[in-house]
Amino acid sequence: MRTPVRRQTSRHASSLRRDATDAERLLWGSLRNRQLLGYKFRFQATVEPFVADFLCVEARLIVEVDGSQHSEDADAARTAALQARGYRILRFWNSEVLENLDGVLEAIAAALEPQTRG
Repeated sequence: MRTPVRRQTSRHASSLRRDATDAERLLWGSLRNRQLLGYKFRFQATVEPFVADFLCVEARLIVEVDGSQHSEDADAARTAALQARGYRILRFWNSEVLENLDGVLEAIAAALEPQTRG
């Protein structure tokens, strides 16, 4: 029997989960419970000092769903810090998730495919 893993979760992550956007909820419905190629994703996961919208530790992949408050320039330092820790970052706009969920899932699956599993 496996013992539960205690993850460090910031209060900010908890509030982000509670106040998730429609796009985040929609995408989470397709990523949770290992639905995409058997990979486990966490929703609003703490990656100190940041909170990632969706985190797949096994594939070292972070998926961000951004609204109008985000910009490439504003997120550049955050992205660089996460990439320096070995994470790959995929970013999608809220509208992209809401209007083309299948395409978003295909892009995430393509990012997962080259990963070798032990």
